[in-house]
Amino acid sequence: MIEARHLRVLRAVATTGSFSAAARELGCTQPAVSQQMKALESSAGTTLLIRTGREMRLTQAGEALVRHASGILAGLTAAEEEVAAIAGLRAGRVRLVSFPSGSSTLVPGALAALRAEHPGTRVSLVEAEPPRSVEMLRDGDCDIALAFRYGTSGGEWDDLVVRPLLTDRLIGLVPDGHRLAGVETVGIGELAEEPWIAGCPRCRRQLVEVCEESGFTPRIDFATDDYPAVMGLVGAGLGVAVLPELAIESVRPKGARTITVEPAIEREIVALTLPDLARVPAVAATLDQLSLAAAR
Repeated sequence: MIEARHLRVLRAVATTGSFSAAARELGCTQPAVSQQMKALESSAGTTLLIRTGREMRLTQAGEALVRHASGILAGLTAAEEEVAAIAGLRAGRVRLVSFPSGSSTLVPGALAALRAEHPGTRVSLVEAEPPRSVEMLRDGDCDIALAFRYGTSGGEWDDLVVRPLLTDRLIGLVPDGHRLAGVETVGIGELAEEPWIAGCPRCRRQLVEVCEESGFTPRIDFATDDYPAVMGLVGAGLGVAVLPELAIESVRPKGARTITVEPAIEREIVALTLPDLARVPAVAATLDQLSLAAAR
C-alpha cells in the first residue's frame, strides 16, 4: 500500500533533484529519505528514481506517481483540516429528532447555547414521537433522539446511550366551569365519569392503564397528538385531559384549569444516541446542552 508520507518524500525529491536537498526541505536525514524511497518503490513494485550524476531523475512510473501525488496530498490535507475542524467543534452537523413538547421547551435553549459556544456546528431538527424517533436513530436517520417513556421498559434502549434529562409529571386539565376547577389535587377516580381527550398513542396507553388501576376505563371522546388542540377542546368544555408539564409550559391554557392528579403519572425524558455517535464532539456537546437546558 502506498503511504502518504512516502508520496510527500517523493514529491520533495522530484522538486529538489536529490535526496540530500529533499532531506533539508523535509527536516530529516538523507538516510531517512533513501529508506522511505526504497519502501515506496517496494510498494509500487517498480523503480521510481534513477541517479544521474549528482541528481535523481524520475522514471516514467515515478512521473506518473508524482503527477497523482499532488492531488492525493491536497485532498488528504483538506480532509485532515475538515476533520480537525469537526473535532475542534469549529464545524460539524447534528441531526436531532424530538417530540413536540420537547421541541418547544428543551430544544430552543439548548440549541441557542450550542450556537453561542460553537457557531460552526449546525443542528437540524425534525419532530417524531417515540418509538418512531428511536427507530430513526437506529436506522441512521438522526444522531440524537429526544424521547420519553413511562416507567421502565426493560431492554428497549439497551443498545443505546441514554442521557436522562428530567422527570415530567402529567397534569390534569379541566374546563374553567368544571366542578373540580378550584381544587388543587384530585384522585383520578374522581374523573371516572368524565369524557376524556387523549394525547399521543404512548400517552393514551399510559392513561388507560392508570385509570384501569383506579377501577375504571376512561371514555375517550377525542384523541389528538396536537397539545394546543387538547387544550382547546378542554377549554371548550368538551372533556378533561392530562398533559405533560412540558406541554403546558409551551402552550398557555385558555378556558382551562390545571389540577394535580393522583396517583402521579410521570414520564422519563431522555436524550438517546448510538455508542459510536456519543464520541463525536458535536453530538457530545449537544447532549451536554440538552442536559443543561433540562436543569434550568
